[in-house]
Amino acid sequence: MFWNKPKEKQVEVEWFPLTSSDQLNEIIEESKQKPILIYKHSTRCGISSMAMDRLMRGWDAEYSDKLKAYYLDLIAFRAVSNEVADRFGIYHQSPQVLLIKNGVATYEVSHMAISFDAIKKEF
Repeated sequence: MFWNKPKEKQVEVEWFPLTSSDQLNEIIEESKQKPILIYKHSTRCGISSMAMDRLMRGWDAEYSDKLKAYYLDLIAFRAVSNEVADRFGIYHQSPQVLLIKNGVATYEVSHMAISFDAIKKEF
């Protein structure tokens, strides 16, 4: 029965907190070595929580060394979220995923379009 179904082992995602606009320069430089994922999350939004759960359930361990993941709590750090939108020329949405390569946002998606399978196709 569904309530006795064993849970699949979920890959542990190493999230780096994005809390300062100064970090964006570091992210741009880091993205020249390997892609950077920025997850913009609203702690007040159920859709944001569902999207994050969906992203994490689909996370592929093979990509953990190929991608660095940043987590941005846009309620606590709204100014940083605004700077991300300005710096990368991406319209702000929540939840939202950006993939940064060579200092440029090469992929952006929001809400229920967020999935790790889609992100893998961008490599």
